[in-house]
Amino acid sequence: MTRLCSIPAQSRRALVRSSVKQMARFSTSARSCDYADTLSNLKIGAHTRVLFQGFTESLEWGTKIIGGVKPGVDSSHLGLPVFPSVREARIRAQPDASAIYVPGNQTAKAIEEAIEEEIPLVVAVAEHVPIHDMLRVHSMLKTQSKTRLVGANCPGIISAVGKCRIGFQPLPCFSPGRIGIVAKSGTLSYETVASTTRAGLGQSLCIGMGGDPLPGTNFVDALKIFEEDPDTEGIILVGETGGTAEMDAADWIKDYNRRSAHPKPIMALIGGLHTPPGRIMGHAGAWTAPGEPHAKDKYDALERAGAVMVNHPEKFGDGMKTLLSTQSHIQGTRYTNYFNRRGLHTMRRVTPGRNGASQSQQTRSLYVKPIQALDMLREKSIPVNEAAVSDVFLSLTIDRTALSPCVLASTSAGFDLDQTGRFPFAYEGTDFGRDHPLVETVAAHLQLPATAHDNLALLLQGLWQIFKEKEAYILEVRASIIKKFEVRDARFGFDDAAFRSSGRQEEVHQLRNPAEEVTEEVEAEKDGIVYIKLEGAGSIGTLVNGAGLAMNTVDALTIHGGRCANFLDTGGKATTETVKTSLRIITSDRRVKVIFVNIFGGLTRCDMIAGGIIEAFQEMKMSMPVMVRLRGTNEGLGQHMIATSGLPLEVYDGFEAAAQRVVELAGDWKHYY
Repeated sequence: MTRLCSIPAQSRRALVRSSVKQMARFSTSARSCDYADTLSNLKIGAHTRVLFQGFTESLEWGTKIIGGVKPGVDSSHLGLPVFPSVREARIRAQPDASAIYVPGNQTAKAIEEAIEEEIPLVVAVAEHVPIHDMLRVHSMLKTQSKTRLVGANCPGIISAVGKCRIGFQPLPCFSPGRIGIVAKSGTLSYETVASTTRAGLGQSLCIGMGGDPLPGTNFVDALKIFEEDPDTEGIILVGETGGTAEMDAADWIKDYNRRSAHPKPIMALIGGLHTPPGRIMGHAGAWTAPGEPHAKDKYDALERAGAVMVNHPEKFGDGMKTLLSTQSHIQGTRYTNYFNRRGLHTMRRVTPGRNGASQSQQTRSLYVKPIQALDMLREKSIPVNEAAVSDVFLSLTIDRTALSPCVLASTSAGFDLDQTGRFPFAYEGTDFGRDHPLVETVAAHLQLPATAHDNLALLLQGLWQIFKEKEAYILEVRASIIKKFEVRDARFGFDDAAFRSSGRQEEVHQLRNPAEEVTEEVEAEKDGIVYIKLEGAGSIGTLVNGAGLAMNTVDALTIHGGRCANFLDTGGKATTETVKTSLRIITSDRRVKVIFVNIFGGLTRCDMIAGGIIEAFQEMKMSMPVMVRLRGTNEGLGQHMIATSGLPLEVYDGFEAAAQRVVELAGDWKHYY
């Protein structure tokens, strides 16, 4: 298997850039509207009239909430009207934005209602929205120019200057100021906000891009808003493994610095530098598909573009403060070079593994056995010959740039990116008949003989039927093209959210055999915890709330010379029960010598989290040394509770001191330099 990150970055980006053009070519309907026209709807503030579809209030922050929606109910709540439908709300209240707080299985329908009523801004926060639901949503978004979507799977959007909050961000962390922030991760964005608040900079506008594989708003969208926003003087970007949005942002930043006489300083962080190949790291979109860059490639691209990179979000505040104070002295030079000389850039010894095509069983997804995948193909009357020699690689998957399904076709069975074509197409209205232009284009790219064209059309149609009927997100086959097109082997991945949040695809889900998976990972999953046992001689156990923060914790400890035994995301919460389950799983690993608990208290206060940690330790009678870093709401009280608990717990405020202590106790200090 060719390692994708060994492919030149230029060829990889060229492949991705061609996606949108190819999609337009193979779309079955002409586009008369441009979704990009909705970008200005992201500039929320005191003027924004917000409709809540399933609302919890942000009134204390100053958000101008005009009411909520509960289907079939026309009443009031807390002095605000509750409308029976989005249409009725639009007619009677004229909202500028709608906040959607319904569960993942209802999110797409709520978004579609808002699009139909041309609500200017729609913010969807739910996790576990099925991928195919979002593909349908994006099919709608591309045909209109009135509604802008933020999310799904995001904390929302908040204007600290304009006092408008559409989401569930922890308000005590925010203060009006001049830094624009866009992030995939909720917990990392809160850490970033807290850092800029402590530095006295505050925030202007904070956009949660979210961890969904198909977000409605991406980094470039946010950067365009920050460029023109008079309230924003500095920009922070927080990315992670999975997708190509960070590479697109790097290209934009490079162009911005070139064309602007006085560009605003930009800082960035990438989570997931040390994620194992082929794993989903908590967020639905935190996985690397064939043809996508590794997190380290994203880091390097942003650095080359001129962004100042850090390895932990608590460094953003002082770093940006220094950038802004020295801006007039170094205008027109690369900020990265300037700060490398001053030690802000702290990246060390990063030697992550390289991601090729997906390799191992992934959490929150379902890969069936190859024989089961081949049986699905046989049911579609697709020729299968397991004895054939593989000549080509073909995949039907999602394109995160085009926000649509796409075909990847490679003349190398090992998926050589330089020999691969990417062909996005419309989700709705596609039927791969023999005369479909995409069939001819893929056949030409693969250099198929005329005798194989009919079988290629049959294969694409069969894959497309499986993709839609069973809600797959990646279908890979390797095939022989001698005389005719025959499939030798197959690897199919299906969206677990379709079953877990919506109760669909039970037949596919029943193909899963937990007995063949890692026992600890299956046990953690039962409590909503994402646990991944890392290979090697790791001696540091990690317990973190939030996928992005969990990835960054592993990265930062590794950069400090530590070796982590696991990735663990409690799912954005850290209750007594989740802490107990997490500790039980972590301590079952005999490699672990010390545990690092890294918690950011957002909506859940740090004192409540501290109480849960203390109770869990008392019940489990822990003796292993544990470092606890608590930041966020009521952090002082939470830290005091840990420090005075009388338990084998050491409490820390800053990450650097905690990381150094953890590495020292793990016996890995010699690896630091």
